[in-house]
Amino acid sequence: MDLERMQALLTALQEARFAGLRSVSYDGKTVTYGSDAELATAIRDLEGRIATASANPRRRRWGTVATKGL
Repeated sequence: MDLERMQALLTALQEARFAGLRSVSYDGKTVTYGSDAELATAIRDLEGRIATASANPRRRRWGTVATKGL
């Protein structure tokens, strides 16, 4: 799933939660969550995936270390 779709789904989940709904329709599919806690967990998971997808990859630094063995 690309970043734009994940952000759109996150918006849909947040709007449903703030409206007090447990069902979310997106891309022609409807998902009904059992409780507000499940919906909150889905939102947190999606926020984590968005953060991972939008973060720049960490650069690695290589160097040489020499000791005299003392």
